[in-house]
Amino acid sequence: MKRVLSIILGGGAGTRLYPLTKMRAKPAVPLAGKYRLIDIPVSNCINSDINKIYVLTQFNSASLNRHLSRGYNFSNFTEGFVEVLAAQQTPDNSGWFEGTADAVRQYLQLLKEWDVDEYLILSGDHLYRMDYSRFVQRHRDTNADITISVVPMDERRASAFGLMKLDESGRVGDFCEKPTGDELTQMQVDTTLLGLNADQAREQPYIASMGIYVFKKEVLIDLLESNLEHTDFGKEVIPTAAANHNIQAFLFDDYWEDIGTIEAFYEANLALAQQPKPKFSFYDEQAPIYTRARYLPPSKILDCRVTESIIGEGCIVKKSQIHHSVLGVRSYVDDHCTLDNVLWLGSDYYQSLSKRQADLDQGRVPLGIGENTVIRKAIVDKNARIGKNVKIVNKAQVEEANHEDEGFYIRSGIVVILKNAIIPDGTEI
Repeated sequence: MKRVLSIILGGGAGTRLYPLTKMRAKPAVPLAGKYRLIDIPVSNCINSDINKIYVLTQFNSASLNRHLSRGYNFSNFTEGFVEVLAAQQTPDNSGWFEGTADAVRQYLQLLKEWDVDEYLILSGDHLYRMDYSRFVQRHRDTNADITISVVPMDERRASAFGLMKLDESGRVGDFCEKPTGDELTQMQVDTTLLGLNADQAREQPYIASMGIYVFKKEVLIDLLESNLEHTDFGKEVIPTAAANHNIQAFLFDDYWEDIGTIEAFYEANLALAQQPKPKFSFYDEQAPIYTRARYLPPSKILDCRVTESIIGEGCIVKKSQIHHSVLGVRSYVDDHCTLDNVLWLGSDYYQSLSKRQADLDQGRVPLGIGENTVIRKAIVDKNARIGKNVKIVNKAQVEEANHEDEGFYIRSGIVVILKNAIIPDGTEI
């Protein structure tokens, strides 16, 4: 795997994950109480013995840069690195990435310098665990120009992905990006070719791209340099290449979730706490997920009832009920609170007891969640200050709402409390 260079695409402005992406790049969004989305592909690379990793991004990249520089320091005696390549102006381009392929093209001169055989193109907003060495080996064994990692897909979600048809050898013939209507129907295939049984094939009659590719080095360079108008891999580069290149499919048969929307992000996080067995587990000694070390103290849980929940490092929770929730690092929950199906991203810092008391004495809301507060079906972003006797329950069952001036949004029925928001005592949402 030392002959492979990994390129992780940080994505665009992250509008589907807004407001979580208001102040951070999409790959920097917190995950599972202590991680960030970028930790997933980076850890998969490290566990696959791929240690030359670039991350391409152009929006709010400061926190992403800080996380990667503090979390992934390779030895000075190896070629290993994890480095952010942000959009920049040069004499040859205006600076902004216009799509996934254009992002790679703008740094192609740098990428060419590496003496490697393949480029591994990854996405920064998926939750899964994959041994990329098997993926690359399949690419080499079939002498493919391009190999696409694929999953079987049901009809409800199929139109959100690039779909393809395969021949018996696994070669990709037709490729269509996010089809709808008749185009979608025409992309149905017999997925028993992928090893599904008859019942599974009826439920999942499509083959979807995971947005993960292996390219031969010279093939990617040629495709990007000879088709300058092609800015996106899924919409333009791959469909065009299918006519005269050997494009192979690699079946990924484990858990994979595209968590690029608020609803998918929320559900994927809470699913980590479900019993008896979550679909994805961070508790795997053979393939750990790495992140930045914070050296926080253990969490302190005082006279609480906690069920089916994950509580990150350095939390303080007092006399409260926590059910099916995920609490991020440094979360503070005061007495007699109820958190039900809550994803709280935690805090970046602690507030001392003296400052907390000073806030209370002066009528200000301290960091964390105040006493007697009830929160259900919500995402609470970092450093939020939620007062006493607050109810965040979406009683009116609103599906979509924008109340940025009041510190919250509602997306798909999920209340999202903004980063650094202040929710006064007694508020009802």
